[in-house]
Amino acid sequence: MSASPVRAPRYLAPAQVAELLSIGVDEVILLVHEGRLRGAQLGSPPRWRVEESSLDGYLAEESENSRRMALWRQSQTASFPEVWGTSSAHRI
Repeated sequence: MSASPVRAPRYLAPAQVAELLSIGVDEVILLVHEGRLRGAQLGSPPRWRVEESSLDGYLAEESENSRRMALWRQSQTASFPEVWGTSSAHRI
């Protein structure tokens, strides 16, 4: 039984990432600087490249943030009986 070959990471140009995420190229570079996307300057002259696999983590993070914000907004509009229930244990 042979081990499966290790695949080298695939790198995308910031313009490709920007198109995939529907954002600007400058925003992609900013996400790399913030550490939210993995990237490096490769080649000569150096050009930014973003590791394709880091997009999954970024999209999962953004999805979770959106889910939490939706829950937060939902909790802000809920009435007390919706939050605490209508059990007699909560009545004064």
